[in-house]
Amino acid sequence: MGAAPLIRIDDPSDPRIAGLVSIKERDLIGREGRFIAEGTVVLRLLAAAHRSGRGIAAEAILLLESRVAGLGDLLAKFPPEVPVYVADAGVFDAIAGFNMHRGVLALGRCDQLPGGDALLARLPASSLVLAACGISNHDNMGSLFRNAAAFGVDAVLMDQTSCDPMYRKAIRVSVGSVLTLPFAREGTAAELIGRLQAAGFALWGLSPRGETDVAEIPPAPRTALLVGTEGEGLPEAILSAVRTARIRQRPGLDSLNVAMAAGIALHQVARVNGRI
Repeated sequence: MGAAPLIRIDDPSDPRIAGLVSIKERDLIGREGRFIAEGTVVLRLLAAAHRSGRGIAAEAILLLESRVAGLGDLLAKFPPEVPVYVADAGVFDAIAGFNMHRGVLALGRCDQLPGGDALLARLPASSLVLAACGISNHDNMGSLFRNAAAFGVDAVLMDQTSCDPMYRKAIRVSVGSVLTLPFAREGTAAELIGRLQAAGFALWGLSPRGETDVAEIPPAPRTALLVGTEGEGLPEAILSAVRTARIRQRPGLDSLNVAMAAGIALHQVARVNGRI
């Protein structure tokens, strides 16, 4: 695989880079199956995702001219049909819609990804899943994926009320983990729970009122950790349907941030199951 020849962009309105224009303003309204990747680390994971054949591909890359010299090896990981555009700082910032000091942008495409049932069917007999209900904050969503990748999670499942992990900010906060970690986002929380239980997962809901300390979650071939919306956490209807676990902490604080709590619990479960 060789890097595509560089294409100079001198006009921010050049139609060839239309999908990369005003990314800040368009971040929350969708791009018809497309997404924005920022930074060198995320670009590297996009290259890996492009080669994996799991439905995520790069369509175009835009670089600040001062960043080109150090990215030759990385660019060579993309097929030559992916165009690589280059611009000076003024044009680059005009395209992005704000000062982009990273100087690395890519436009990706997310084709039809497998649904929850198909995703679970592909998992090995020994699996760890992170499940989420009602996550509305893109920073938290990105952090959940970053933690999931760090502790060997095989897949992330979300209900339909959770925000889209393919938004620019979620991808950036995840440091590209969204692009390489299999996920599905569909259905209700009850359907999500039923799907995991039918697939043989020992399902644990995280809550400050949980009955079991996370340090006492026993090893199991298939374990799923379930986290809820920021602030309110998992509703009683869900907590009553699953086993629950808590994280010990000093009194006086209401609860941990959902991403922090998930990271602590994932570390514990991954450790007792020999995944880290």
